[in-house]
Amino acid sequence: MHTGSHYRLKEFLRWTRHSIFFLFVIALIPTFFYEIAGWKWLGIPWVPIALIGTAAAFIAGFKNNATYDRMWEARKIWGAIINSSRTWGIMVKDYIKDNDPETEKEIHRKLIYRHIAWLTALRFQLRVPKEWENIHTRKYNREYRKRYPVPEWETDLAEELKPYLSESDRQYILGKKNRATQLIALQSRYLKELNQNGGLDTLCLVEMENVLNDFYVFQGQGERIKNFPYPRQFASINLFFIRLLVLMLPFGMLNEFDKLGDHWVWLTIPFSMVVGWVFTSLEQVGESTENPFEGSANDIPMAALSRTIEIDLRDMLDEEDLPPAIQPINNILM
Repeated sequence: MHTGSHYRLKEFLRWTRHSIFFLFVIALIPTFFYEIAGWKWLGIPWVPIALIGTAAAFIAGFKNNATYDRMWEARKIWGAIINSSRTWGIMVKDYIKDNDPETEKEIHRKLIYRHIAWLTALRFQLRVPKEWENIHTRKYNREYRKRYPVPEWETDLAEELKPYLSESDRQYILGKKNRATQLIALQSRYLKELNQNGGLDTLCLVEMENVLNDFYVFQGQGERIKNFPYPRQFASINLFFIRLLVLMLPFGMLNEFDKLGDHWVWLTIPFSMVVGWVFTSLEQVGESTENPFEGSANDIPMAALSRTIEIDLRDMLDEEDLPPAIQPINNILM
C-alpha cells in the first residue's frame, strides 16, 4: 500500500517507461515512412480510430472499477479481521477463568498467541504466487518490487510461528496443507476442553465459537479473492482493445497534422505517445490492482495489519515488550 499523498510523476514514468518506449517506436515508424518515403497511403481516417478508442475507454473503465472493488473488498475483510481479533482478545480475558492466576494467565496467553499464529499463517497463504498474478511475470513490476520487501517472501513460516506456538502444535500445523484452517480447529478443540474442565461457561463457549466461525468466514473470503482471478476474458479483451488502439493512433494522426503544413506531421509522434500513454497506463494500473494479495506496491498491507493486531492483543495481556509497528519503506507499507 502506498502511504504517500500520491505517486510522484518521476516514479510513475519510471514504472511505465517500457510502454513509453514501445509507444515511441510504433509512432516513429509510420511517421518516418509517411514523411521521408512519401507513403501517404499510411494515413487513415480518424473516425474508426475514435470508435475503437471509445470501446477501449469503456472496457478500461469497467476493468478498473472491477479491480478496485476486489482491492476494496480485500481491505474490508482485513478490517473485519482486526475488529473480530480485538473481540476475541476481550472474550479470552473476560470469559476464561481459573482458580490459579498463573494458570489463567497462561491459558489467555496460549489462546491469544495461537490467534496471532493464525494471522501469520493466513497472510503467508495469501502471498503464495498464482500463475495469473502479475508481480513476477511483468518486468516493470519485478523492477519496482526492488524498492520494498515483502515480509512473507523474506522470512520462513516455520520460524515465524515459533514465538506463538508450542513445539508440538507448530510441528502439527506445519504438517497440514491449510495451516490457517487447522489453527482455528485447534482453538475450537481447546475451548471444548476448557468447557469440559469447567474453565469456560457453555454460553461463553458458544459466543467464542461464533467468533471462530467469523474468522473462518474472513479466511474464506480472502481465499475466494486469492484463488479466483479477475475473469480472464475481460482482462484479455481490455488488453487487446488498448493495444489495437495505440497501434492505430499514429496512422490516424498523420493526415491531421499534415494538414497544418510542411513538417508538422512529426507532431504525430509526441501526441500519439501521450494519448497512447494514457490508455496503456490505465491498463497497467488496473492490472496492478487485480490481485490485492500478490505482493505489489498497491496490495493490502497484511503484515502491517497483523502487527497492529498483535500489538493490541499482547497489550491486553499486559505485556511490556511489545513489537514496534511496521513502517513503510519508500512509502510502501506491506
